[in-house]
Amino acid sequence: MLDVNALKAQDLQGLSQSAMVELATEMLARIAAMNTLLQARDKQAAEHAQEIKFKDTKLERITHELARLKAWKFGAKTERMNAGQRQMFEETAAEDEASLQAQLLALQGTSEPSTSPAAGTRRQPRRQPLPEHLRRVEHRHEPENTTCPSPGCGRAMVRIGEDVSERLDIVPAEFFVQRHVRGKWACKCCQLLVQEPVGPQIIDKGMPTSGLLAHTLVSRFVDHLPYYRQEQINARSGVHTPRSTLAAWSGAAGASLQPLYDAHRAFVLGAQVLHADETPVRMLDPGAGKTTKAYIWAYARGEHDRTPGVIYDFCAGRGAKYPMAFLQGWCGTITCDDYKAYDAVLRTEGRKEAGCLAHARRKFDELAKAHASPVAAQAIQRMAALYRIEQQAREMT
Repeated sequence: MLDVNALKAQDLQGLSQSAMVELATEMLARIAAMNTLLQARDKQAAEHAQEIKFKDTKLERITHELARLKAWKFGAKTERMNAGQRQMFEETAAEDEASLQAQLLALQGTSEPSTSPAAGTRRQPRRQPLPEHLRRVEHRHEPENTTCPSPGCGRAMVRIGEDVSERLDIVPAEFFVQRHVRGKWACKCCQLLVQEPVGPQIIDKGMPTSGLLAHTLVSRFVDHLPYYRQEQINARSGVHTPRSTLAAWSGAAGASLQPLYDAHRAFVLGAQVLHADETPVRMLDPGAGKTTKAYIWAYARGEHDRTPGVIYDFCAGRGAKYPMAFLQGWCGTITCDDYKAYDAVLRTEGRKEAGCLAHARRKFDELAKAHASPVAAQAIQRMAALYRIEQQAREMT
């Protein structure tokens, strides 16, 4: 067996033909082995490059998500004041300025602010006109004597015009009592008694009228006033309404509103296209002494329906069983996000899904703001063109 590594150029001259063939065969085998090794290394290098590219892409995505989460969590906690903080200080400054101005006028013995050059150059805010739908209470002010007071004249003066100023006033909430007097009429001959029946009430033989019940519901569920605060507010007018009583009133009023809710639910579910979404809310858990997470599911008629409508369903969780129960018997197209609970809802025959373009656009918008993809800006422009088409088609049949 020839040692190829030990051979030198001058040794090749003394080799026989068979030795030369053996040497060439071994060299070709080594070259083939080297080619195989090089191909394996090239393949391994390509795999490493692909793995590095995948890791770089994953790292870029994680970096983008981390930057977005930091913006959500720490964006409002910078040293610079946000709009809400600036508004709070501006309101406080306006209160202090008005108080000091009033004190200054009181010390000067005048009722009008001085018109100094500095005050004249400052741009005064324009006062918005008072709403036209408000009730107007008119007060007339005329001089007691309309005879010319000039010496030697004494003629009657002529009214040539008037100045009108309007100020905003309010009548606080006022409790009053509705007295219903139902007369009794009897026939002495026939022993017959006639009397008008009692009108329908939300709470039979109860104290509150429908107006007070509506006020209690709006204060609780629209203005978010707890019952104990309403109890304190009512007590200022000398009306005793314990919170337990207010809660009982609200429960009875809610039961009376159930037919209206059912009719509205039937109206919303009568649409062929529905938008669905859910949002978390905090729910008191008195037994545990803390709050738990609940959800309000919203179902709205299609964007292009002429008569809009939305209905809410309060649920204890976010599982698929809640929309499945609410949409039982409904068929059509449902517009929703990619939450997995909707997969079970869409398995029912006659239903199909329409993806939410707002959710899709949000991802491109985040990429565009981060300058992470040149395709994102183009996608946003195309979506804007779709929105313009929808706007034009909105008024069409």
